[in-house]
Amino acid sequence: MTETQATSYFVRVGEGRFAPTVHVGGAWDPDEQHFSPLGGLVVHEILRARAQRPALALSRVSFDILGRIGFEEFDVDVRIVRPGRTIELVEATVSIAGCAVVSARAWFLGEQDTDSVAGGEPDRLPTPESLASWPLTSVWTGGYIASLDTRPVGTPQPGRTTAWVRTRVDLVAGEPVDPVAAFIALVDTANGIAVRQEPTKWMFPNVDLTLHLYRRPETPWTGLDTTVTFGHTGQGLTSTVLHDHHGPVGVAQQILTVRPLD
Repeated sequence: MTETQATSYFVRVGEGRFAPTVHVGGAWDPDEQHFSPLGGLVVHEILRARAQRPALALSRVSFDILGRIGFEEFDVDVRIVRPGRTIELVEATVSIAGCAVVSARAWFLGEQDTDSVAGGEPDRLPTPESLASWPLTSVWTGGYIASLDTRPVGTPQPGRTTAWVRTRVDLVAGEPVDPVAAFIALVDTANGIAVRQEPTKWMFPNVDLTLHLYRRPETPWTGLDTTVTFGHTGQGLTSTVLHDHHGPVGVAQQILTVRPLD
């Protein structure tokens, strides 16, 4: 299989070691990996590491982007930090050539029937099947963006867009992927659907991504109800209510570093 024929974002080349394909090309720099599919891959490895542990629900995962994520092979190391039967904390680190580029911490919580007291959710979104596709490549470049089917709810506005996103590209070649990992692999797209300023004039990359989930999301669509705020001193915030076909599932936030491009 040649690079242009790749049908996945990543190929496993060893235990905990992966190679990116053309579909992972970054939006800011094609020689870097877009973080979105990498975040899903980290969750995939965390879930694999927990396969023989108590069945708990991924309820929060936070990623810190520690440096440039080069377009090259990398390793994912997973550690159980706080084992438990009803609450568990897991850490993961992504390294390139021995240098950590992403760290993640995931909380898993026990599940029980709370249907009788459930409430407070936002309204559901219109279904993606009723919406027209929007070529996100009109705003961004890169292999990852080109791999997406993006369907906005209404007209995208600067700093405020709601859209459904899906991909036909597998997360890892030849491996079954949990719907939670596949869902999360699309969430970092949120910072690109509601741009406040043209990315040819301003940079606003996120240095983190944190998700809180109160229900297990399902695929193939990830719904992003996104608001982007720029502050007055070089910081910004992308805030997103996350949806699947059944309704809202949680929230995500990304802190941004906002800089003019000279």
